[in-house]
Amino acid sequence: MSRGAEVIVAGAGALGLSLALALADAGCRVTVCDPADEPQASAVAAGMLAPVFEAVLDPGSAGDLDLWLAARNLWPALAARTGIEIDRSGAAAVGSPAWLATVRSGLTLLGLRGAELPRNLLDDLAPGLAPGFQGLLVREDWRLQPRPALAALRRAATAAGVGFRAERVKAPGGSDFLVVATGADPGLAGALPLLGALTPIKGQILRFADLRCGPLSLRGEGAYAVPAGEGLAVGATMEPGLADTTVDPSALAPLWKAAERMLPGIANAAFVASAGVRATTADGLPRVGFSATPGVILAVGARRNGWLLAPLVARIVTACITGRDPGSYAQRLDPARFERTP
Repeated sequence: MSRGAEVIVAGAGALGLSLALALADAGCRVTVCDPADEPQASAVAAGMLAPVFEAVLDPGSAGDLDLWLAARNLWPALAARTGIEIDRSGAAAVGSPAWLATVRSGLTLLGLRGAELPRNLLDDLAPGLAPGFQGLLVREDWRLQPRPALAALRRAATAAGVGFRAERVKAPGGSDFLVVATGADPGLAGALPLLGALTPIKGQILRFADLRCGPLSLRGEGAYAVPAGEGLAVGATMEPGLADTTVDPSALAPLWKAAERMLPGIANAAFVASAGVRATTADGLPRVGFSATPGVILAVGARRNGWLLAPLVARIVTACITGRDPGSYAQRLDPARFERTP
């Protein structure tokens, strides 16, 4: 398909807005449709662009470090295009000596090293950290502020000519393509069978308006703590199979305990809890590319890496629609990869 295709994008989260902007920049006529009044998972997220700790701390992700890094490396251009601010202060694994030893081992297996943080420096960079905890800094992991980033993406997309409609769409209709970037939307699963293969994952996060933890994202055993606007974000639960956004105190209890071990000062601090629903696939990577339904392209199932993967997903989808080379990662994310015969 040449430039000028008419495209409907279903979903106004990080993936949907990023690819809508990329398509408009490629000369397509784009409309984004999203019926949601409540915050998307993209808005509830902590905004970490964390290729290294995703590979080290998430079981099964080590083999995808090259993918995570390739996606992160596309962010400076997208940030310059939209005015999104990227914080490159880095992230620190913090915890007991025994736990940090496992982190060092994971880094070594990937051919990486972290910088040891002396306790006096750690006290400056991560005030309130539990006594006895040590720290290991990596500079490769960045972050952004999700709500301002969503607003910046929408402004840039609007300025590029993207239209917006508050509705759900299930088919291309009169357009050339429908790009589905909705996550595990049960309202679309019947019309698009591949969406039924996605598993929803509920994630709950705590926000402390009156707390600070210094400039670094902190990754601990069972919790993370991230500077977030005017406060501190602590997260996040991973509750597979749940698709509601109701805050569940019982599910939050283990997260709270892990966070308190890391930052004892939060014990009596006021917080607000929120929840979002992501979607995942059997291998933890999104389905990106042409589906079995004519005219329908998928950009779904990014698990907790929607923000990290957004510019890479946008590049692949744009290539599909404009007939360009989708790049070396397109096959790894092909929606049909689970249906292939070994």
